[in-house]
Amino acid sequence: MTSAFDEVSFAHGPAMKNRFMLAPLMNEQSNADGTLSDDEYRWLTYRAKGGFGLTMTCASHVQAIGQGFRGQLGCFSDDHLPGLERLATGIKDFGSLAIIQLHHAGRRSPKEFIGQDPVAPCADADTGARALSTVEVEALIEDFIAAAVRAERAGFDGVELHAAHDYILCELLNGTFNTREDHYGGSLENRMRALLEIIDGVRAACRPEVNLSVRFSPERFGQATADILEVYKRIVDGGKVDFIDLSMWDVFKEAADEEFNGRPLLDLFAELDRGNVKMAVAGKLYHGADVDRALDGGADIVAIGRAAITNHNFPEILRADATAGMRELPVTRAMLAEEGLGESFIDYMSGWHGFVEQV
Repeated sequence: MTSAFDEVSFAHGPAMKNRFMLAPLMNEQSNADGTLSDDEYRWLTYRAKGGFGLTMTCASHVQAIGQGFRGQLGCFSDDHLPGLERLATGIKDFGSLAIIQLHHAGRRSPKEFIGQDPVAPCADADTGARALSTVEVEALIEDFIAAAVRAERAGFDGVELHAAHDYILCELLNGTFNTREDHYGGSLENRMRALLEIIDGVRAACRPEVNLSVRFSPERFGQATADILEVYKRIVDGGKVDFIDLSMWDVFKEAADEEFNGRPLLDLFAELDRGNVKMAVAGKLYHGADVDRALDGGADIVAIGRAAITNHNFPEILRADATAGMRELPVTRAMLAEEGLGESFIDYMSGWHGFVEQV
């Protein structure tokens, strides 16, 4: 029987001591120039201390023009290295794998943050994004690879490529949006090309011990679930990725696409042969019973978001009582401060309906 406290081994690099992963969570706590702040360091290392087998950073942008939100951690300059080194060391000191998520917000980059129109695979009138040239797509690929090398230099155990949530790698995969006429658009083979080139590039540029993962949205954002299933299989067949992270919003929901009407979304991916590639899932995992159900359904790793915000030691809580769960909402600002969140993160969470007690 699968236990949440089993060790998880990977094709590359060290194993996780358990199946709990801190989901990559936007928290708006880094400095304006993308360097690490004390607040973000405290938030992340406190989760490592709380027993998470893998602690993942928020999305960290690989180009200055890829910034997606206020207070975002950067990985596009060597100026970020001192903070990244401190963070990687602090996470690993508690026996947790340190993974940085690499990101570019694409058409979701606010103009007021980046000082120019956002960029995307194709022009987008709604956001004012302009289309990247082929040369710029090639530069984007190289910047993802360079950020992975920078993360390795900083001491991280690995990197995750953020190809979900309508950010730029997701936009490239999106068959309803990416109608480019070069070899990075149109067919699914072309739309997945940039992601596959980044994967190949990271493997060529980094040591074999570097853990490499990809986060997908298996539906929504204009994507066909059938396309993501094909990309998933292609990545598994390549043997270069250690785990695939599915941002499902609700791990136990039925698939939205009519093609898979009535089928649980998790089943569509769990039934695929994935060899040595592990599968992480995220979405409404609030109690021990949810964790067990996800693992019994075929997941290898559970990515914890809200429950990790309210309970820094969520894994240890479940180790002591498998029937336990996260704190009931709403929670107070004082409690979140005790749980290691800085003021800017607490302000951000106050915008989530029903999460923070209003006074």
